[in-house]
Amino acid sequence: MFQIESAYQPTGDQPQAIDALVDGIQSGARAETLLGVTGSGKTFTIANVIARLNRPTLILSHNKTLAAQLYSEMKAFFPHNAVEYFVSYYDYYQPEAYIPSTDTYIEKDLSINEEIDRLRLSATAALLSGRKDVIVVSSVSCLYGIGSPQDFSLNCLSIHRGQTIQMDELLKALVAAQYVRNDLELARGKFRVKGDTIDIALAYADYILRVEFFGNTIDSIASLELVTMNLLEEFEFINIYPATIFCTSRESIERAIGEIKRDLEEQITFFHNAGMEQEAKRIDERVHYDIEMIQELGYCSGVENYSRYFDGREPGTPPYCLLDYFPDDMLVVVDESHVTIPQIHAMYGGDKKRKDNLVQYGFRLPAARDNRPLTFEEWEQKVGLSPAPEGEGRDGAATIFLSATPAEYELEQSEGIVVEQLIRPTGLLDPEIDVRPSEHQIDDLLEEIQQRVEKEQRVLVTTLTKRMAEELDDYLHQYNIRSAYIHSDVDTIDRIKIMEDLRRGIYDVLVGVNLLREGLDLPEVSLVAILDADKEGFLRDHRSLTQTAGRAARHVDGKVIMYADRITHSMQQTIDETNRRRSIQMTYNSEHGITPTAIRKDINTGALTSLYRNAEKEREAVQQRIRDGWKNAPWQQMDLKQLQRAADQKRKQMLAAAKDLNFDLAATLRDELLEMENKIQILME
Repeated sequence: MFQIESAYQPTGDQPQAIDALVDGIQSGARAETLLGVTGSGKTFTIANVIARLNRPTLILSHNKTLAAQLYSEMKAFFPHNAVEYFVSYYDYYQPEAYIPSTDTYIEKDLSINEEIDRLRLSATAALLSGRKDVIVVSSVSCLYGIGSPQDFSLNCLSIHRGQTIQMDELLKALVAAQYVRNDLELARGKFRVKGDTIDIALAYADYILRVEFFGNTIDSIASLELVTMNLLEEFEFINIYPATIFCTSRESIERAIGEIKRDLEEQITFFHNAGMEQEAKRIDERVHYDIEMIQELGYCSGVENYSRYFDGREPGTPPYCLLDYFPDDMLVVVDESHVTIPQIHAMYGGDKKRKDNLVQYGFRLPAARDNRPLTFEEWEQKVGLSPAPEGEGRDGAATIFLSATPAEYELEQSEGIVVEQLIRPTGLLDPEIDVRPSEHQIDDLLEEIQQRVEKEQRVLVTTLTKRMAEELDDYLHQYNIRSAYIHSDVDTIDRIKIMEDLRRGIYDVLVGVNLLREGLDLPEVSLVAILDADKEGFLRDHRSLTQTAGRAARHVDGKVIMYADRITHSMQQTIDETNRRRSIQMTYNSEHGITPTAIRKDINTGALTSLYRNAEKEREAVQQRIRDGWKNAPWQQMDLKQLQRAADQKRKQMLAAAKDLNFDLAATLRDELLEMENKIQILME
């Protein structure tokens, strides 16, 4: 059973929102929408709904930062239940790709964050444990393929004190579950043997499991602290889950290899018939090498491209993903649904384009296309929003869309069940909106910023482009205003640090493009300035304007200034909706004698930064590996004319990569081009 712990009780319109959502789902509604304003306590409402319904729950967020924030909040609400975190475990990831226009093959390169990998395994283990009190907070990473839940369960070990079993038999079972023996170093996913004792560093937990034998009988099972090895708890019974989500058996491997060989012959024949001899040779060499590695080691680089064979799936069928680990009566909460739903829509198409090139030019078998994220329709089926193939449906599943600005899709799926939550427990009102002319907007903005700085309040400014954000930041520095900017080129870990510094007062102003919208909890911000508010488009539509304005709703003096020369339809919608909400909020405050009070919230992003603490080091290590590779590059031995020609070719590759929207590769080629140009300069001198 879920046990919610909080110093607060539902207030304002939270009680009616909780009752309406719970009643709707218990009455059989498959989807509902909670339309909650910023700062109204939507997360607390959802926590109470989860506790009342008592169902395994997936909370789906559109980025890692907000997912980590939700994870921290849910952990605080449910300290005695299984609150898990499932996001992409890559600190750095360069997917395998082929760019035909430049004949450039990019090998997969990655670095896995061990802590996030542990949390992912912990999530799958909790879901398969049979517990009902499980909450998994996830990014859209949960839609990507992972191992079969059936294979994961088959490799689970159940042991109990007093069990008769030979030690060698248990050791073989651990190896089958992907644990590795290492008697010298006990690290995550490894085990060691000393006499009659087996110490197992569980891949999904933060403790050591010690199993002691007396003859062929398990004498004791206990957990030990990782560093001190002090006793934590003794067990009568325990499950040991696999060390990796991708588990399989030797029989599955042999069956898969046979199918891979069959498809390889068909693909080679196809290339020969099409006169594509180079592609035929390439696929033959690459797949035979992979088969040898799988036979010897059980895996190979890029083994996920053969997942369909190991899973026993038919071509075109969806891969197993985290959703398959949930029971049929799961509850799905889609946070910031107006952003998350379009993101789910877009995932499949981008992956397919990259895989098509790899298959077409002989780098991968066609089965690689089945290592993919779910299509939008498949996602709908797996969460019960649309009928699924016979035997695969989730009739008992329910979905709650969570947004201050729900889109048409959510409203249609909810079939009119839209629950409004407009009252903030603090009595704070939606911010006033002031429309001012764009002429002299920067001078006016400077004056407004100075007023906030004197009161030790913070300011958010949104621009239309990254360049505008950076230039405005530079301009503010000229007037000794402590400012910073964030946009998509700023790494996640850096964004977290910048926003923390804003709250601490190291910065007074934060300038951004589209990142100053959903989910930012910045109660010190009293002013949101929207430049060029009348430039109708994605960044200035009704939902974007409403979300951006909401960033000022956590301050008692919250205000929004829209700089525009005309009031667009989107602006008017935002103004009208804000005024409607303010009217309801003021009436409620008046009837209940509530005086708006400021939010006090600790500045603590430790939970966020700890999850990404290795990101900066890994990024530097990747850059160093790239620079080290340049030392041995062929152009280092060229004369001036040869080097100039090579630099011209490198520049063409860089531009082609940018044209193909492969900006990571373009940036790497740009850096190498700069190194080449530096050497050209030296040779010319």
